[in-house]
Amino acid sequence: MSFLKRLFGGGGESAKAEPAVAAEAEHKGFTIRATPFKEGGQFQTCGVVSKEIDGAVKEHKFIRADRFATLEDAVNVSLTKGRQLIDEQGERLFG
Repeated sequence: MSFLKRLFGGGGESAKAEPAVAAEAEHKGFTIRATPFKEGGQFQTCGVVSKEIDGAVKEHKFIRADRFATLEDAVNVSLTKGRQLIDEQGERLFG
């Protein structure tokens, strides 16, 4: 039964509220928040890219399959992925 709960969002680590912000960085007027979370004994790459546009804060959440043994490694890759998204897509992230 616990497998079905996790599959349909009834429990497990992935059913928790928003992951905690482990680090924050600015890049080209955007804010990147690294929010890796523990999954299967490792830390999964996750983050949020945000920017204030016309008085409203726009956000783009991302999760990648990359997993790391340490939180520090996951944070560094999350920030790098955020920068890459900004460089490739800019404000189109929010469209």
